Amino acid sequence: MIEWIYVKRLLDYLEEDVMPEDITTKFLEGIKARGVVKCKDSGILAGNRFVIPFLNYLGFSNINGEKDGSEVNKNDVVLIFEGNADVLTVERLILNFLGKLSGIATITNLMVKRAREVNPNVRISGTRKTTPGFRLFEKYAIEVGGGDPHRYNLSDAVLIKDNHIALYGNIEELIKRVKSSVSFTKIIEVEVSSYEDAIRAYKAGADAILLDNMKPYEILPIVNELKGKVILEVSGGVTPDNVVDYAKTGVDVISSGYITHSSRSLDFSLDVEKI
Repeated sequence: MIEWIYVKRLLDYLEEDVMPEDITTKFLEGIKARGVVKCKDSGILAGNRFVIPFLNYLGFSNINGEKDGSEVNKNDVVLIFEGNADVLTVERLILNFLGKLSGIATITNLMVKRAREVNPNVRISGTRKTTPGFRLFEKYAIEVGGGDPHRYNLSDAVLIKDNHIALYGNIEELIKRVKSSVSFTKIIEVEVSSYEDAIRAYKAGADAILLDNMKPYEILPIVNELKGKVILEVSGGVTPDNVVDYAKTGVDVISSGYITHSSRSLDFSLDVEKI
């Protein structure tokens, strides 16, 4: 059932590219073909988990693909499938899909490796800065790269941000109100931007504290005071270039929108062979 949900999403994406028809490939009707997808980059492969059942649903055969999470290099074959000339109709969707997800997995993996060299237990996490309609796949790619997907949507956890506090007016009272009503299965995280507010949030009963847009030197005193007492997460402007600086502070989680909104897609190509 779960795989069918993903296949349906890919069918919707294919409709965008194909409807009402592929007016070029239709002239090749009856020709048998094999599609060979190759990587033109180096990185971490992600997306075959969905592409393979998608191709199977469309009626392609002899489908073989590398496993998601595999390290791939230039000229590596990552997917082979056979069918009619319709191989060309699905070409761009497959290449875009594999490229986007593999790019996210690759940059996530890079940030995880860099951060854990100085903080072995830190988690690199995504955010909700995702492509509309594509979040499930982008979050999956983060996991393939060794990262934590964070919240999938607004119902996953309570995250009291600065604008919530601005509207309500008092951190402590808002935390207490939420704790008195929300399910015990949901953690309560509070976004702060100062040492004083972090301490206030902790004393009011927050399960996690999000240190937003703070410099590493501003984070250190908070970590020294609250490490081990509450989950400490940092977010805001974190990139592969500065992730080590944040990891050195000793925080538990480093979340980065860069992973999904600024990662470069890996380059893949498809060659066809007449069979």
